[in-house]
Amino acid sequence: MICSGGTDLTAIVAESLKKKTVRGTFWSAVDSISSQGVTFLVGLVLARLLTPHEYGLIGYIMILVAVFNSIVDSGFSNALIRKKDAGETDYSTAFIFNLAVSLVMVAAMVLVAVPFSRFFKEPQLVPLVRVMSVIVVINALALIQRTRLVKSVDFKTQTKASLISSVSSGAVGLAMAFGGLGVWSLVGQQISRQLINTVCLWILNRWKPTWRFSWSSFRELFGFGWKLLVSGLIDTVWKEIYQLVIGKFYSTSTLGQYTRGKQFSDIFSSNMTSIVQRVSYPVLSSIQDERERMKEGYRKIIRTTMLASFVLLFGLSAVAESLLTVLIGPQWKEAAHYLQIICFAASLYPLHAINLNMLQVQGRSDLFLKLEIVKKIIAVGPLLLGIFIDIDWMLWGSLITSIIAYFLNARYSGTLIGYPIKAQIRDILPSFGVAAAMAACVWPLVFLNLRPIWMLLVQLCAGAAVAFGLCEAFRLPEYAEIKDTALGFLRRNKK
Repeated sequence: MICSGGTDLTAIVAESLKKKTVRGTFWSAVDSISSQGVTFLVGLVLARLLTPHEYGLIGYIMILVAVFNSIVDSGFSNALIRKKDAGETDYSTAFIFNLAVSLVMVAAMVLVAVPFSRFFKEPQLVPLVRVMSVIVVINALALIQRTRLVKSVDFKTQTKASLISSVSSGAVGLAMAFGGLGVWSLVGQQISRQLINTVCLWILNRWKPTWRFSWSSFRELFGFGWKLLVSGLIDTVWKEIYQLVIGKFYSTSTLGQYTRGKQFSDIFSSNMTSIVQRVSYPVLSSIQDERERMKEGYRKIIRTTMLASFVLLFGLSAVAESLLTVLIGPQWKEAAHYLQIICFAASLYPLHAINLNMLQVQGRSDLFLKLEIVKKIIAVGPLLLGIFIDIDWMLWGSLITSIIAYFLNARYSGTLIGYPIKAQIRDILPSFGVAAAMAACVWPLVFLNLRPIWMLLVQLCAGAAVAFGLCEAFRLPEYAEIKDTALGFLRRNKK
């Protein structure tokens, strides 16, 4: 009887965790889709009002913003999420530290503005960098608010804040662009979005720091977080260094074309990666001491995520030229070409995130850091190809290094819970096959020589038919999992 009661309790806890995960995933997806959807629609209009050169200028600035934001976080967010008994003192300590570091980073951005502009031979960057530096402080004010919501898997509140900020900042950007302010409209959009989002989080979350700093709490959080800080900093610099190479060795307009193409891939790859990271990390952290449950949850996340990732990114690559021509005009044809290549490497990003999340859940931030260093040494190759040969060579090289990075990540994360690389590949291979077959059917349709709008519609319909048809025909478990979860969620919400 005791055993039966224990089994019932375990089943109840498992079901509760599943509901929490589904709810978190749904609202995290709504958050990304709604906020990014609004930003995307605004971007379509701005892309017709602004030039690739102006987008290139913002591309330069976001290199600095991304690096300094990574330093401000210092790995404290992940440390707080992983810590089961995090208290008010821990949150306040992290908040004070983040805010203090952000002020130092703003001063650093102001100081580097002149040499940064000289490096790229763009004098206009000086005032742009100095004004954009305020984003670093605004982001610091929102870090702990966001961390508390992620830890509790409360993405509904974040969705409200994101949607309000996206719509409001989009209106600001469009008004400034129509007013003839050029690149400053992009600056206004970026700053207003972060500011409004931060204000909303403070109003909706209702958490206030106690302004009590604890050195013991700081040492504990930083002991885990500093390795993630260095890892994140290396990863951030490496992501942005592609833009640095293109801007330095090619032109600002070429950088604008590249960043615009990458933004389209980010709609799926970065958002999907963000959704998976934000939900899987707190959920898996909550069962970090239950190996079998964690392994099964880990496996389901990989299978369902990679089906969506492969289908969406391979499909985007196949329709890239007609899509960009219809949405933002033929002047962005070069961006479509870059997008076609970027999508293949981007399809693996969620898989990287899941495997790296597992290292963090297991408390192996030391291994996380070592892997980042090894992977970035390997990734020097594509950068050299971009500098000495061509951008295409650099992008194809990044695909190869992305595949190598997967094997490195999966080797260690899989070993920790008994889910080796062979088993992972066996689980994701059917999804890869479906996506590859779909892309192979869609891409040749460009030879029909239709008008771009009709070409896009034909490609989208053909791709959807092939993908759903193959999933239904082969009865993929991951497809059934996604469909059943979505239908179950809809039925529960109707009630």
